[in-house]
Amino acid sequence: MKILIPFFIATLILNSCGSNKQETGSSVIDAPQIQNSEKPSDRISEKDFADFQNDSGVPVGIGKKEEKLPSIPFPAQDWDKKIIKTASLNIEIKDYAKYNLSLRDKVKQLGGYIAQEEESQSAYKIENILTIKVPVDQFDNAISLLSAGAENVNEKKMTSQDVTGEVMDIKSRLEAKKQVRLRYLDLLKQAKNMEEILNVQSEINDIQEEIESAAGRLNYLSHSSSLSTIQLTYYQVLNAFAKDNDKPAFGTKLSHAFRLGWDWFGELFIGIISIWPLVILLFIIFIIYRRSKSVKKRADTKLKMNS
Repeated sequence: MKILIPFFIATLILNSCGSNKQETGSSVIDAPQIQNSEKPSDRISEKDFADFQNDSGVPVGIGKKEEKLPSIPFPAQDWDKKIIKTASLNIEIKDYAKYNLSLRDKVKQLGGYIAQEEESQSAYKIENILTIKVPVDQFDNAISLLSAGAENVNEKKMTSQDVTGEVMDIKSRLEAKKQVRLRYLDLLKQAKNMEEILNVQSEINDIQEEIESAAGRLNYLSHSSSLSTIQLTYYQVLNAFAKDNDKPAFGTKLSHAFRLGWDWFGELFIGIISIWPLVILLFIIFIIYRRSKSVKKRADTKLKMNS
């Protein structure tokens, strides 16, 4: 018993030391496993973290996030417009001579020209009617300059017509017609007899007429859209009391009617003289008809007398 008791105590001590050593070892071994037990999906990489930051480096959720709007490219605009602009102005002025001189200087200043002019004067007023052509980019400026210094603006009309679509369509059809003409020219070189040559040449002539017509229309639209037209009428009242005297009196109308009738009769007489061969022919036919009728009447009378 004295020997077994110390042996039993020593065995217990050794067993307790071994269990402590095993627990310590297991804790040392399991620690790295616990640290490495995180799943890859539970971690945030540097790239993911950068995506949660704004331009100042502050993570989202801390402060206010600044959003960037994507740049939207705008389509290129075609400003090559073909617009025909026209205007009509009727103004009353105070000094006709002064305005007439300044008007021509203004037209030259605008880069335009006077296409037509018609001046008239009566006891009541002196008036001038002009057709002015100015560059289309000076159209609005021209209206303002021509209206400046007017006593009264009696009429002011402006119209615009966009012919851009028509111009583009004519250009497309013109190019297509030119291509067709080239093909017919190639066929003309391959023609084997005169009949084929004439047929192909007829088609070429028709296409050439269409090309020239389209080119003329295109030139007209281009010219009309590059130069605007302004119909300007300006006048100065000379004697306001003579306004009603512009209307002709009854005697004047009567004399005018007589003169008009005489002129008409003269024209009729001249027209008859111009067809004198036909008049002579009708006169000869009439004489022959009268003579034949007279001869027939005499023959009928003789037959009655004989019977």
